[in-house]
Amino acid sequence: MSSLRNLESIHIGLFSDEPIRLEGLSCIFDQPPSQGRAQLVPLIGKLEQLLAHQVLEYLVLDLQSSSVNMETLARARRARPSLKLIVIGPEGDDELILQAITAGARAWLGLTASPEMVRMAIEVVTGGSIWAPRRLLSKLIDRLLKTPDPSISRTNPHLTDREKQVLDHILQARSNREIATELGIEERTVKAHVGRLMRKTGADNRIELSMCALHRPLLHTHARGQHRAANGSVFAD
Repeated sequence: MSSLRNLESIHIGLFSDEPIRLEGLSCIFDQPPSQGRAQLVPLIGKLEQLLAHQVLEYLVLDLQSSSVNMETLARARRARPSLKLIVIGPEGDDELILQAITAGARAWLGLTASPEMVRMAIEVVTGGSIWAPRRLLSKLIDRLLKTPDPSISRTNPHLTDREKQVLDHILQARSNREIATELGIEERTVKAHVGRLMRKTGADNRIELSMCALHRPLLHTHARGQHRAANGSVFAD
């Protein structure tokens, strides 16, 4: 297991009980990082070892492994709540994908995903985004709306007009880059607005932020009804 500790590096755990698949995943990290991105350092070992590795920030789980299932995701989340999970599993099973996202997965990749696609998804997640079909995220929001979370506070924070605009676009599942282009501001400014929205609402991610907006009158009614309109594959944080 790598012991490299570099402030410019991001450590990503790889867990699979299939040696060939594990070797293939490891090869993804041979290429240098994209410009402006940190070096990705793979860590390989047993699940317990990886979860105990405090430098670990991300974990790739191979759901096709005989020892990996949805309980594995839940166990990883219980042991390390802040750990961001990237799941590789079967394609076409919408229900399984929704379960994984609900369990805390930040990315879902099909078994036929190319090494380049896996690398791209990892970089999207390490950049603070979610990699998943937007139609499924919209479906997840629709499902959660049918069972409102009583733990969500009904106290409405004060939002600026710009924050409301950003939140409106988040409900349409637009990425930070798309929001920046639409509003004519820099992407880092959008990230700052998203960060303030999360602090004001107590949300940990964009899905929770969307749920807060949909369950509470943070925006005008028409904006809350537009979250189904977007279509794509990346839901950025």
